[in-house]
Amino acid sequence: MQNLGKDLARAASVLKAGGLVAMPTETVYGLAANAFDEAAVARIFEAKNRPHFDPLIVHLPDWNEVGRVASSIHPEAHLLWNALGPAPITYVLPKRPEVPDLVTSGLDHVAVRIPKLKLARELLTLAGVPAAAPSANPFGFVSPTTAQHVADQLGEQVDYILDGGPCEVGLESTIIAWPNGPAVVLRLGGTTLEQLSGILGYLPEVRNSSSSPSAPGMLQAHYAPGKPLRLVPQGFAWAGEQGNEIQSLPWMPAKGIARALTTSGSPVEAAQRLFGELRAFAASEARELWIELAPEEGLGRAINDRLRRAAHCGEE
Repeated sequence: MQNLGKDLARAASVLKAGGLVAMPTETVYGLAANAFDEAAVARIFEAKNRPHFDPLIVHLPDWNEVGRVASSIHPEAHLLWNALGPAPITYVLPKRPEVPDLVTSGLDHVAVRIPKLKLARELLTLAGVPAAAPSANPFGFVSPTTAQHVADQLGEQVDYILDGGPCEVGLESTIIAWPNGPAVVLRLGGTTLEQLSGILGYLPEVRNSSSSPSAPGMLQAHYAPGKPLRLVPQGFAWAGEQGNEIQSLPWMPAKGIARALTTSGSPVEAAQRLFGELRAFAASEARELWIELAPEEGLGRAINDRLRRAAHCGEE
């Protein structure tokens, strides 16, 4: 595929010129466009078939660039940045008028993130423009964690796919905002509530589902593989495979079942594997997937959030 490769200079040139670039990050691959170029941003919505009421995250190479898109920075955002640095976390801040309303869905705030992946920051530095970038997949489908995933789902709609290898985290960033006082988590993700509370000194409220989203990734039904999921509770007593038409995916290896979400009980491994497993199920002949929820702590909360959205419902 001619538009997939490791040419950083080409990717930066395409991004700066108003094209669409699939950008690797530590979380998932993003579909990036110059955030100040409204026509380029419109192509994101067209390629993904994404509703215009769902705002985008703006990616920057360093914290000292946040002032390009945000009119002010909450003191606790500074506190989190100083403690975490580049990390899977997105900050919702008051926006500058230069940011097109299309990026923020007409809202008066902007979601800002500095990726942990060095290659992503190098791309943004070389391009010299902030990048609006949701996940690089058709709207509502499983997020991509490899360059080939992007190619399979969006193909020639993307001007260049920068291959940065498999994503380290595999879940999208945690989104945090300060709507009226204390911090509120608008999406669970790669930075855990435990990390946030340890830095802030209190546990932020979680509001991570909405039909009228104030941040990306808040829609209740999302990450769908296109076939039914049945969520089973943590510690479910597996008794082997369910049959040819039903796939089984326990949290840890279980007797008589070929696959598991993690080999060792590691939520980090499970997060890395999650979207790949949903994608494999979507491509299989099976009509239904039984999947065991993660322990409801740390990254497990974010894993379960994605599973519930993928299933379009709560725990079975």
